[in-house]
Amino acid sequence: MRRVKLAWPRPARHNHYMYASVAPRIVVPAQRTARSSAVAALFVNECERDMPGVALPRPEVQLVVRFGTMTRRGLDAHAMGGRESVHRKLLPGGLRVVTARLQLGTAEAVLGVPASAIAGRIVTLEDLWGQAPTQRLFARLAHSRTPAEASTELESAISERFASSRVDGARTRLVLAAADQLARGDARSGVSAVASELGVSERHLRRLFRESTGVSPKAFAKLTRFRRALHAAREHSEPSWANIAAAAGYYDQAHLIGEFRTIAGVTPRALLLELRAAHAFG
Repeated sequence: MRRVKLAWPRPARHNHYMYASVAPRIVVPAQRTARSSAVAALFVNECERDMPGVALPRPEVQLVVRFGTMTRRGLDAHAMGGRESVHRKLLPGGLRVVTARLQLGTAEAVLGVPASAIAGRIVTLEDLWGQAPTQRLFARLAHSRTPAEASTELESAISERFASSRVDGARTRLVLAAADQLARGDARSGVSAVASELGVSERHLRRLFRESTGVSPKAFAKLTRFRRALHAAREHSEPSWANIAAAAGYYDQAHLIGEFRTIAGVTPRALLLELRAAHAFG
């Protein structure tokens, strides 16, 4: 495949665009249905210079397309499984990245393997879709003139695969219902209570949840609390960690600090300082 030369505007020092399903600037096909939409959000990142990056953990699978001379053929594509801890890396200058975050529970329909099969891993798209479908996507991306066009092409390819899949919808609905309850609960809300509410055994829910999302129900609840607390903290110059802990669903401030150390390897305050000096993604 020829080297891709996209006629995109020269990036600023660092640009980050987000096209999400709730945003007014979404770049998607005009008609979307619950069945055809597997993409929760689209991101475009452009870096002119090398800079530190912090990948925040989340359970959703993401498809990442990279454009730049450092890729083997001008572009490549990978699926990134759900992650339970913060990862740090140097983002090289001159690299443009388009990321599609999949809706929770749609990974198997889009990729052909359960989310648990790639949890914590980065897998080339060719290994999941096969060479011919991946090359067709690359050909479409190669003709993209702007980041928005590349995002649209990626989402279109994902939606086509999702619409033609035969994954059990009832199983996905059960997992999403459990995720909704876990996200709205606090540290005292056990998996057994959620399973009882949904009318299934705890063992069945744990197995189905891990297969569909790549993480256990307990880990999902932990990541939800972490992201909720981090979002609240980043909105304040001097956050009150005790108040944030209570609002985010932790037992207390000590519980929050302990989980931040487990997930990020540092204290909440240290992570905030790190995020102010780096580019956070994920």
